[in-house]
Amino acid sequence: MASDYALKLAAELESASQLRAARFLVTQRPWLDLYGINVRPVAPYGSLSSKTFVDTALIHRSLPDELLFEIFSRMTPYTLGRAACVCRKWRYTIRNPVFWRNACLRAWQLNGVVENYKILQSRYDGSWRKMWLLRPRLRTDGLYVSRNTYIRAGVAEWKISNPVYIVCYFRYMRFYPSGRFLYKNTSQKVKDVVKYMNFRSAKTDCVFGGQYTLSEDKVEAALLYPGMRPTVLRIRLRLRGTTIGANNRMDLLALVTSGVNDAEASGSGTNEDILGVVEGWEEDESHNPDVPAISHKRGLTPFVFVPFDEVETSVLNLSVDKMDYFVPG
Repeated sequence: MASDYALKLAAELESASQLRAARFLVTQRPWLDLYGINVRPVAPYGSLSSKTFVDTALIHRSLPDELLFEIFSRMTPYTLGRAACVCRKWRYTIRNPVFWRNACLRAWQLNGVVENYKILQSRYDGSWRKMWLLRPRLRTDGLYVSRNTYIRAGVAEWKISNPVYIVCYFRYMRFYPSGRFLYKNTSQKVKDVVKYMNFRSAKTDCVFGGQYTLSEDKVEAALLYPGMRPTVLRIRLRLRGTTIGANNRMDLLALVTSGVNDAEASGSGTNEDILGVVEGWEEDESHNPDVPAISHKRGLTPFVFVPFDEVETSVLNLSVDKMDYFVPG
């Protein structure tokens, strides 16, 4: 049987360990004193303190948790990431797997619910948030932009030397979760193009629609140029990101134009099954002798993602003489 001295010593050691833990939790935050806010730290597990913790933030005292959860459920995943940096309570609330499950099922809806659950368990330890961060996906909240330049020699009149011009043009791609995308090749800036990169105004502004598939980090896309000689554009891309979960870069691996016959053009006139028409084609294959297959080797600058809320301030809107420093990375 233990002596009274041993019991007293054990109690004192336990009390001292709790005080040491509390010393590290109660940190000095002088910048909060400027606003007259005194933040009380969360009591550690097993603490001797029995006082009820009251959140000092007015928004947390006035807004019920149910309404806060409803507001978060209507945010986009990238807005949720910014909101998680506001305070500790918002960070823990946003870690709820319900938010990230809905985002993942929308982003990879082409795979189906059952396949997404299999991938979740086999690769990402059942964490929807981990799946959202680590699994390659195409972003739908903005445009992928490829900026290309080339030098063109001009014609000089009454001069000894010929002038040289720098020509700048852009490739724009906008993806939808349904497996469709929009494509436009133009010299206009991103702030002007974003206004009509939608299916409603696609026909009037030379915006062409097509289909795409995503397999791991590889993107296969195809679209049909209508006209007297229908031409199909086949694009192979590799998706990557400058940071984890960004998915803000796409490397243009191949860009091939080929001809299609009348039957294929009429059957895929709405671009609903153009990807199935060209599936299995060789790189130099063409089904119209008047339109040979051409594998383009120029204008393959990587795509940079520009969110919709940054199109007005993007550096891609600058003129050519101010863009010598721009490197996609």
